[in-house]
Amino acid sequence: MAPNLGLRQSMQLRQQLVMTQRLQQALKLLQVPTLELEQILRLELQGNPLLEEIEADEEPDGSDQSEDSPDGAAADERDPDSEQGPDADEDLRDGADDGVGDNMEERRDWADSFDDGFQSVSLDQGWDEEDELERPQKYVPSGQEDLTDQLHLAVPDGIERSIGEYIIGCLNEDGLLGCSVEEIATYFDVSQAAVEAVLRVVQGFDPPGVAARSLQECLLLQLEAHGLAESDEATVVKEHFEALKNHKFNDIARDLHLTVKQVQEVAQRIGELDPRPGLSLNTVGARAIVPDLEVVKVDEDGLEYAVYLNDGNIPRLRVSQAYEGTVQTSEDAVKFIDERKRHAEWVIKTIEQRRRTMIKVMEAIVGEQREFFEKGAIALRPLTLQQVASTIGMHESTVSRVTRQKYVQTPRGVFPLKFFFSAGLDSDTGEDVSAKAVKIMIREIIDAENTARPLSDKKIVDMLQEGGLKIARRTVAKYREQMGILSARMRKQF
Repeated sequence: MAPNLGLRQSMQLRQQLVMTQRLQQALKLLQVPTLELEQILRLELQGNPLLEEIEADEEPDGSDQSEDSPDGAAADERDPDSEQGPDADEDLRDGADDGVGDNMEERRDWADSFDDGFQSVSLDQGWDEEDELERPQKYVPSGQEDLTDQLHLAVPDGIERSIGEYIIGCLNEDGLLGCSVEEIATYFDVSQAAVEAVLRVVQGFDPPGVAARSLQECLLLQLEAHGLAESDEATVVKEHFEALKNHKFNDIARDLHLTVKQVQEVAQRIGELDPRPGLSLNTVGARAIVPDLEVVKVDEDGLEYAVYLNDGNIPRLRVSQAYEGTVQTSEDAVKFIDERKRHAEWVIKTIEQRRRTMIKVMEAIVGEQREFFEKGAIALRPLTLQQVASTIGMHESTVSRVTRQKYVQTPRGVFPLKFFFSAGLDSDTGEDVSAKAVKIMIREIIDAENTARPLSDKKIVDMLQEGGLKIARRTVAKYREQMGILSARMRKQF
């Protein structure tokens, strides 16, 4: 029987989730950290005339709140399920005192200024310690800019300076030269000796070791800068570099007629050098982490903890009433106002939903990891995104977005939310043990070992199994490498 290849139409009904633009925006607002959310809302305030910020000095009773706000609730009222923390009340008090400060300034006698004396003027004047996040960041020149400034002082204008600038531009993130001398000589149509001469000048810049062509040369340049060009350290790096990397101290000691302990001391001094001098060039200072959430112990004698949102800097929004009752002369104006109003209501509702979701997720984490807040990381329990999602009745992807790029302030410090999630290992007691807790156990065992006879991975496995933990040797080796701990042969000290 011949198959029927004709075209036909059919109808069927099915449900399908469509990622609309508004849904994508809602997911983005849920994922971004607090500081980035503040910037997004500031842009929304600039672009939407129907969206306005509730000033701190306005009455907090919500009497001016738009009746069209979502759920019929005032957007500036504090939700009992998602507290903003103590910073919000402080901001209100600060804003209410602004007018009093101005009046006092006007009534101040000019003679008081001279009685107090003149204070030194600095770039930081006018910024309080509490305003550290608002303080303008000081300009820090990049590594290439710093090296270029040193080059302009050391090399006159001409082909030599151009070669030096090219060398600086070829440095990688580690501060090492990323191209060969032959390539540079070919590019400028000069001899390799001319490039070597300029390279030697650049290698004398700060920090020591920059513009080296290899790790070995980088270490030798640093030893030379410290006046140790003829030392045992320089000899080991120059003639026994491979043996040094493999910790073959016996071979080095035999060739240099030194004891193994002396060679190990030399290796320790070499280890104090910087193998990546480019990192110091690109450093602009440690970034301050602003926690998105805060966990506070409510009862000192019990185990009760409260979760707050650290969103005091987030603008409190409401729908503007400025266009209510105005006569619109065109259909386009009416349509524009309606669209902007609906978008403003959606933004307010989405931000409120984000606040509640973050509180729910953190409360679920606190419930699962309660022992961590009492005993520390050693008491972490295995936890997955699916467990939290099931607890709060949400999808796993939602929990993943909430925990991404978020930090929480706890009585034990600031941690990323991802810190509380970990795989589990079986134990003889029947309870799973967190992988992070196992890493802490391994580190404590290695820290307490005899450095003259370091423990092998197999011995660490035996010790963990004696404590009731079921773990394989390859798992111990993997965790040890993740923590940056060397193998037993590399850890041995004479």
